[in-house]
Amino acid sequence: MASKFLVALVLTLALGCGSASEEEEFVVTLDHSNFSQVVSKHEFIVVEFYAPWCGHCKNLAPEYEKAASELSKHDPPVALAKVDASDEANKDLAAQFEIRGFPTIKILRNGGKNAQEYKGPRDADGIVSYLIRQLGPASAEIKSSQEAAKVIDDKRVFIVGVFPEFSGEEYDNFTILAEKMRSDYGFGHTKDAKVLPRGESDVKKPTIRLLKPFDELAVDCQNFDIDAAQKFIEESSVPLVTVFDKDPVNQPYLNKFFNTPNAKAMLFLNFSHPKIDGFKSKYQEIAASYKGEIRFLLGDLEAADNALEVVIFTGTLSSHLFSKLTDIAYSFPSDFLWDVQYFGLKKEKLPSILVQDKDHEKYLKEEVESDHIAPWIKEFKAGTLKPFKKSEPIPEVNDEPVKVVVADSIQDMVFNSGKNVLLEFYAPWCGHCKALAPTLEEVAISLQNDPDVVIAKLDATANDIPKTTFAVKGFPTVYFRSASGKIVEYEGNRTKEDIVEFIQKNRDPIVKAEAKKYKAEKVADSMKDEL
Repeated sequence: MASKFLVALVLTLALGCGSASEEEEFVVTLDHSNFSQVVSKHEFIVVEFYAPWCGHCKNLAPEYEKAASELSKHDPPVALAKVDASDEANKDLAAQFEIRGFPTIKILRNGGKNAQEYKGPRDADGIVSYLIRQLGPASAEIKSSQEAAKVIDDKRVFIVGVFPEFSGEEYDNFTILAEKMRSDYGFGHTKDAKVLPRGESDVKKPTIRLLKPFDELAVDCQNFDIDAAQKFIEESSVPLVTVFDKDPVNQPYLNKFFNTPNAKAMLFLNFSHPKIDGFKSKYQEIAASYKGEIRFLLGDLEAADNALEVVIFTGTLSSHLFSKLTDIAYSFPSDFLWDVQYFGLKKEKLPSILVQDKDHEKYLKEEVESDHIAPWIKEFKAGTLKPFKKSEPIPEVNDEPVKVVVADSIQDMVFNSGKNVLLEFYAPWCGHCKALAPTLEEVAISLQNDPDVVIAKLDATANDIPKTTFAVKGFPTVYFRSASGKIVEYEGNRTKEDIVEFIQKNRDPIVKAEAKKYKAEKVADSMKDEL
């Protein structure tokens, strides 16, 4: 017991924790001043990038601390650290590791030279077991059926390389592939396919076998080109129909579903629907007929309700999936789920099917019957469907200093207004957006007598965004569109003075001249008042 305590104490002191109170904390706090120094000393270290205001970071904290405590006793000890990525001083660190959502956990190897995203569970036991697996070799030899049974289960994808000998170009490429993809999949290698639970047992040449718990249970590939093999694994590890329900086991497949560049068909209904079996069988048939062209998802409305409010930003945030987690799905590893509200669906209109094409245009059919799906998908493929646009209602009253813009009013209020418009894209739950709100109101009030300037905001979680015009990759994102149509993203300091200066600098020349006249008249009026 004493030796375990000494290991934990030595680890804590080695990472720079000095005070008595800090000795009780096993998660090491890093920032821009000590990050490189600490990380460079570790062959393997795990770093959480968080924000103090993030609710999910707060939920993760005690589990992360428990895991750090347990892993400090491992031989060798495993260091867990954290960085406040919302701190302006750590902005460069967040950019270096492409942090776009909180919490994001990175596994850093070789003194920080190699970084992989953590894609494991969010509970202490799950974190510990996942990281211990990450410590060993990327691929372990499987010598017997008993060994295979220990590492291969019926709930996750596992990749096995089958080789006559553990040498040669194919084996070397497989080793590289395993190291590259180890955060996503379990890997093993064997000389005897007979020890594997599924697939042909008579394998005479180097083969990559993907074992999975859905569709065909084993698929083989004999192309060991690294890019081709990686593509095979990624494409084969997505189910024909991805299911979102209450089972966390399905989450990794959801992540892959939304990350694929394919068109996506999403059928939303309540899994307690009396005709659910008919929907499932028809949907599976349709998915098989469009394999390789369209990805299919079946979503349970009840699971969405129980998941509280979860937001997904496919399309409007490029390929990045950023979301709020829920208590039910908190163990999900990649910080995302979906919410029917994102897609503009109405619960009273379910079952509904929505297709999002490669350009992120959306097409919707509400109150659908199982027999309606196939002909509707056929119309989508033929290009005869009209795109669906999600929008909040246009406000009947819009007299606040910061004007409300919705998808149905953006054309009139921004593009056709003939005015200089500063437009904020925000999310209602975003802490940074809440912090910026009073500043934008101050800006709007200071310019409210200027007829050529509009300060506005658009809820990007409730309205579709013109993706060819605005690249919204995080919240808040602020754009300025001049009266003549010049568009520039605002990336300056978030103070009233800086924002006003930016607006005045980027106004069109004609508008600037009118603004000077307006200012002169205002000064003259002021002088009259003083007289």
